[in-house]
Amino acid sequence: MNPTRAIALKLTSVVLFTIMASLIKATADVVPTGEAVFFRSFFAMPVIVGWLWMRGDLSTGLKAKSWGGHSWRGLLGVSAMGCNFAALGLLPLPEVTAIGFAAPMLTVFAAAVLLGERLRLFRTACVLLGLVGVMVVLWPRLSLDSLEGAALFGVMLVLASAALRALVQVQIRRMIQVEETSAIVFYFSLTATLFSLLTLPFGWVWPAPWALAMLVASGLIGGVAQIFLTSAYRFAGASVVAPFDYASILFAIVFGWVFFAEVPTPMVILGSSIVVAAGGLIIWRERQLGLRRGQARSNMTPHG
Repeated sequence: MNPTRAIALKLTSVVLFTIMASLIKATADVVPTGEAVFFRSFFAMPVIVGWLWMRGDLSTGLKAKSWGGHSWRGLLGVSAMGCNFAALGLLPLPEVTAIGFAAPMLTVFAAAVLLGERLRLFRTACVLLGLVGVMVVLWPRLSLDSLEGAALFGVMLVLASAALRALVQVQIRRMIQVEETSAIVFYFSLTATLFSLLTLPFGWVWPAPWALAMLVASGLIGGVAQIFLTSAYRFAGASVVAPFDYASILFAIVFGWVFFAEVPTPMVILGSSIVVAAGGLIIWRERQLGLRRGQARSNMTPHG
């Protein structure tokens, strides 16, 4: 266990994912979404393969026990990615990030329905609080005088991405019982690349040199970010690492302001704060329950 290293890895991955999203946003007006997904997925593969080789996990990462599970995870994941990338071209970066915080909240409900996980009262209240925060961010977009077609469509895309990401998390929880983490990481990039090719007949373009460089960089950076994210959980538990997911809103605000002249509205800041508080409460509660379970086990007699 090395919490300091884990936190450093997590924060680095958050920064890299925000850079990746900024690159995708910068090319959104000139490159179709499906093509952007292809570059993000395809150019992440060499990075991931190199990482697996350095860890000595290449043979493990290439072994799949459930092709159907990998295909379903890939379809859900690439759909979520596509919705999110399309939304980046329609909404400010901080707003996309803030609305996307609905994903971990929805995961709690999805796990309860699809995996039979127990939905405790405290957790349910925190999830509802988090969804209130998301609604605060959404409210200006839903008011009668702000029903702009493109912006409203962008909101729908982010919410669809959040719902799909929740299903992805449920699928990964199922797969982790039979599949190695390295295989899940590798085959997602592979299946996402293949699924994105299905959009080829719908108007791919040959990018300008600057756009091509950004798209290739998005894939390489996305691959490195995935490695940092995965590695963070090797040095500390989820209760230590997970809270730093919410640092993404800070970086999104900075990047949106500096590179896209997007100034976050007070509603985005307020709603994000509510969501971060709700997520922090869930993580704190789960950590407390984990400590109690550990203490109970240590107090048991040899006969249980």
